[in-house]
Amino acid sequence: MTTATQSSRLSEALLEMADDARRVGVMDAATHEKITLRLLGSKADVVAEPITGDEIKSLREQAHLSQAVFARFLNLTTGYVSQLERGAKRATGPALVLLNVIRRKGIGAIL
Repeated sequence: MTTATQSSRLSEALLEMADDARRVGVMDAATHEKITLRLLGSKADVVAEPITGDEIKSLREQAHLSQAVFARFLNLTTGYVSQLERGAKRATGPALVLLNVIRRKGIGAIL
């Protein structure tokens, strides 16, 4: 067995134990989060916060982009970006994650 495999199995076991300890109330939320982040690092679940149509439009306008160019950067259709901005649809999945990245770090983060 390789060291990487042993490390992976150990990490899985530690995460499982931490989850169980948190579930039964032996471990507080802050300690659980610290263990989880330490073991998973950047692979930890990313929580994408909902974003409104006005926020999307504001992000696009701050970047000085048309709907068509903004849609191209996000690999979406112009019509879908228009629907998002009007509030006819809500962003989900990868589009929501990308919009959250743009909100936190600016359009340069995806260019």
